[in-house]
Amino acid sequence: MAGLNKVTVDDISVKGKKVLVRVDFNVPLKDGVITNDNRITAALPTIKKLVADGGKVVLCSHLGKPKNGPEAKFSLAPAAARLAELVDTKVVFAADDTVVGENAKKAVAEMADGEIVVLENTRFRGAEETKNGEAFAKELADLVDDEVFVMDAFGSAHRAHASTAGVTKFVKETAVGYLMQKEINFLGNAVEDPVRPFVAILGGAKVADKLNVINNLIEKCDTLIIGGGMAYTFLKAQGYEVGTSLVDDSKIDYCKEMIEKAAAKGKKLLLPVDTTVAASFPDPIDAEIEVKNVDSDKIPADMMGLDIGTKTAELYAEAVKSAKTVVWNGPMGVFENPVLAKGTIAVAKSLADTDATTIIGGGDSAAAVIQLGFADKMSHISTGGGASLEYLEGKVLPGIDVIADK
Repeated sequence: MAGLNKVTVDDISVKGKKVLVRVDFNVPLKDGVITNDNRITAALPTIKKLVADGGKVVLCSHLGKPKNGPEAKFSLAPAAARLAELVDTKVVFAADDTVVGENAKKAVAEMADGEIVVLENTRFRGAEETKNGEAFAKELADLVDDEVFVMDAFGSAHRAHASTAGVTKFVKETAVGYLMQKEINFLGNAVEDPVRPFVAILGGAKVADKLNVINNLIEKCDTLIIGGGMAYTFLKAQGYEVGTSLVDDSKIDYCKEMIEKAAAKGKKLLLPVDTTVAASFPDPIDAEIEVKNVDSDKIPADMMGLDIGTKTAELYAEAVKSAKTVVWNGPMGVFENPVLAKGTIAVAKSLADTDATTIIGGGDSAAAVIQLGFADKMSHISTGGGASLEYLEGKVLPGIDVIADK
C-alpha cells in the first residue's frame, strides 16, 4: 500500500483544460459562519498549483448530511466565499440545487484559464451521490468536457460516491492532489514500511470501531498502546474489575485473542495500570476525581474509568521515547472535559517531544492535538477520520483505487 505510485498533479498538464477537483470543504458552520477553515486551507496547495498552471478549476465537495435534497444551511456558499479570500484569482460560486444545472454550466462556460468555480454541495443530489449514481457522475464529468479529474479529498476517499469514484469512468485523465499524496505517503509508509521501533496508540470509546485496526496493527507495529473507553473491555478480558466503565461484553473474547496474538508475535501490548475514576461525569466540571490502580485498588463497583491515570501516562510516554514512527488514533479519555484530558495531553506532549515521525490519524485525536496546541509539533495530522481508520486496517480505499497508476 505504501508508495501507491498514483499519477499526481505534478504529472499532468492542465493549461487551458477544465479540471474537476474533489476537495473536502466539509467545514463546521455555525449560523452560516465557518468556525474552522482547516479543510479549505489544506486544499490550497493543489488548487494554487492547478490555477498557476492555467487550468480552469472546478471544485466539488459535500457538506454535512442534507436529508431531503437541497437545504440552504448546507450550502457551500460560505466555503466559496472563504476560498475567495485565500486565493489571488476569481472565484465564482455556482448556486445550483442540481449541482450541475444551468447556473453551473454557465459559470464553467464563462471561465478563463486560472479561474475557479465552486459547485454546490454534491449531497444535494441525495442517493445519486452516495449510491455512486452513474447519471450524476457523468454530468459532473461532462461539466469539465470529460477532461481531467483530481482527487484531493482524503476524508471522503473511503466512500465510493459519484464525486469521489464514479466520475473517473467518464474522464480522460485522473490524478491525486498534494493532500492525498501526503496522506498516502505518511499513512501508507507508516503501516507498510515504518522506520522502527513502530508504536501505535489507539484510543476512543469502542473496541467494535477498531476491530480490524487492532488486528492489523498487531501484525505491523512493535508496541501497541490501548487507551480510552476501549481499554476497559481489554482490562475486563484480563479479569480486572472495571466498575461501571464502558465495556463491550460481546468483544471480550476478541480482546483475549488480541492479547494472546500480541504475546505470540512478541509484540508489546500496553494497557492502563491506573485509571481516573468517578461515579459519573464530574459536576461541576472541575470537581475532584480519584485515580485508582487497576490491580491493587480495583475500580469500585459504582465508579467508571474516564481517563488513563498518571502512572499509565508515564508508561505510555516512556514507550514513545524510543520510537521512530508513532501513529495515534483516538483520545485517552473524555478530553472535552479539562479534568479528564490529562491522559490525552500527556500522550500529545510525549509525541511533541519525540524525534519520531508522528502521525495523527484524524477524527477526535486530530481535534485533540489541534485543540491542545500541539498541532505544529506533529509530522502529519490526517484530514480523514473514517478514511484514516480504514487505511490503518489495510483496506484499499475506492477514492484512491480509481486514480490512474503512473
